[in-house]
Amino acid sequence: MKVGIVGCGAIGSEVAKAASAMDGIEAVWLFDIDPDAAAHLRHLPRAHVAKTAGELVAKADLVIEAANKGVVQTVIRDALAAGKKTMLMTIGALADDALREELVGLAKKTGGKMYLPSGAVMGVDGVKAAAEADLKSVTLVTTKPPAGLDKKTDRWTLLFSGPAREAVQKFPKNVNVAATLSLAGLGFDQTHVQVAIDPLATRNSHKVIIEGGFGRARIEVENLPSPTNPATSYLASLSAIALLRRIVSPIEIGA
Repeated sequence: MKVGIVGCGAIGSEVAKAASAMDGIEAVWLFDIDPDAAAHLRHLPRAHVAKTAGELVAKADLVIEAANKGVVQTVIRDALAAGKKTMLMTIGALADDALREELVGLAKKTGGKMYLPSGAVMGVDGVKAAAEADLKSVTLVTTKPPAGLDKKTDRWTLLFSGPAREAVQKFPKNVNVAATLSLAGLGFDQTHVQVAIDPLATRNSHKVIIEGGFGRARIEVENLPSPTNPATSYLASLSAIALLRRIVSPIEIGA
């Protein structure tokens, strides 16, 4: 498989390094609007730098977006129109119903596909499984240090409590987890989200509580930052790498 990565920041770089050493991947194509960011990874085994995003789409079998919503609207759209496999890191972009429906429609028409990694949260496989039979509620409680949300406070403060769709609008830089859980389970209007800041917190915390016909589950993760970018949870990069390995592997584990 030939893999293309659009966006060579913290996540894109970590995925590129893993992909270049992964069995089943014969080439890794890279593109970034900052040419130096892509060129910095040229030394990796099997790595090639594309001159344009269009060249990358033409060369790759799987196109990975590790940039922003604009790339989802353009490069991912082009890749799906060409019948390619894609992986999105900016999952919050799919809260835009019109965009999501357009991309899904393209994938159905051309045989393309969108893969969505679980990102900075655990338990997505459980939400997917529970959704097969009478899933009643999905709640996400996100707690971050004040700096993580550009706030200043000396006490624990609940900033938001409401549907995921509204959370996506209010916290555009912190919504990928809410979007992933919404798409896996009850949708953006029925998934409940709480966002809080805690001056005593040193890590980003995500707590997922699900109830349904299967019973009740509670999953909590405290994320360490990426070694190369303190604003990014390391688990987000690892989930993309794990999903890529799952795509190229002859065996799949989990829902």
